[in-house]
Amino acid sequence: MFDDVRDHWYWRPGWREGRSFYTWHITFRYAAALATLRSSYEPLLSSLPELTPVPRQWLHLTLQGVGFSDKLSPADLDSIVTATRRRLEAVEPFSVTVGPAIVDVESLQLPVRPADNLRRLRIVLRDAIKDVWGEDSLPAFPDLNPHISLGYWNRAVPAEPLRDRVAKFGDQSTQLYLNEVSLIDLNRDQLCYQWTPYVTLGLGRPA
Repeated sequence: MFDDVRDHWYWRPGWREGRSFYTWHITFRYAAALATLRSSYEPLLSSLPELTPVPRQWLHLTLQGVGFSDKLSPADLDSIVTATRRRLEAVEPFSVTVGPAIVDVESLQLPVRPADNLRRLRIVLRDAIKDVWGEDSLPAFPDLNPHISLGYWNRAVPAEPLRDRVAKFGDQSTQLYLNEVSLIDLNRDQLCYQWTPYVTLGLGRPA
């Protein structure tokens, strides 16, 4: 258990202002239940000056990075999309439970459970990248801890008072049905993850 949360917005290796990154995310374009859940947390989000809330349209679940946009050609991206589309035919849509919120070291996040289907989905995305670039091609990425961040800490402060406030707020959660993944061009210049969609692919074999 950590004693303090930390500022999320430091520059990670390879990142700099103006640079963006292609990555597979679930982006919740039409997830009304998630929008409602986020709204239920709005009084908490607006009461925490040490938190930078994530606006509704930028809620996301990170799955698998691909590479910096200035290093990828359209031909490589299209080859990865083709390989991914083929592999996703074997992945059926599935449901998950989202929430309640917890304090993570860099974010206030909604855990997504069960994690098994999301981890299998990530393996499929990774295998498609390897189909195109080979076994040693995958960018370094931490183990998947499926979550949707409601906001990111913007300074280092003690964690325990934050845990107390979140615990007192309640145990809101919801169910989501996941049936697509999106390849996006992701930027973080504005203390917010924002993106331009490249392609969205459905799970399962087309009808």
